[in-house]
Amino acid sequence: MEIRKSTAADKSEIETVHIQAFGEQEGPEIAKLVNDLFEDETASPLLSLVAVRNGRIVGHVLCTNASITQTDESLSVQLLAPLAVLPEAQNQGIGTRLVREGLSQLSGSGVALVFVLGHPEYYPRFGFSTAGIIGFEAPYPIAEKNTDAWMVVELKQGIIGKVKGKVQCAEALNQPQYWHE
Repeated sequence: MEIRKSTAADKSEIETVHIQAFGEQEGPEIAKLVNDLFEDETASPLLSLVAVRNGRIVGHVLCTNASITQTDESLSVQLLAPLAVLPEAQNQGIGTRLVREGLSQLSGSGVALVFVLGHPEYYPRFGFSTAGIIGFEAPYPIAEKNTDAWMVVELKQGIIGKVKGKVQCAEALNQPQYWHE
């Protein structure tokens, strides 16, 4: 399996991955979000990686530009959303490889913090921990029962504990329907 940056020619297969991974109800909305983020200037710089097996895209992860308000620190911040793997390819380490490669590339490009609203039992394996309790507010309020799903990982040491504030995401993602887990 190969992990590589996506290209414009991958758009249709990326849509299919998200539709199938998130199901008939959520999938089309998530696929539209991905396409909107690709076109959203406020999402740049972004990192879009695909997992390719036997010439077919089986997974995709997207990381988009974000910022932290209420701080004087100038930081490079990204938001990981969404991550999808075709149902028949799940539980084979593809999502893990996509996230690890994404974090590695982001770290290499100078990104200090990466945020995610995701499954609190999945993302800690990559170093993510609950963001709200250490002073990082999500773009929209997170339901109390899901506060552990709003997480951050520090790619540049010494940021957590020094910086706090509200995370501002790309315009396409700055919609309340995307901020529940």
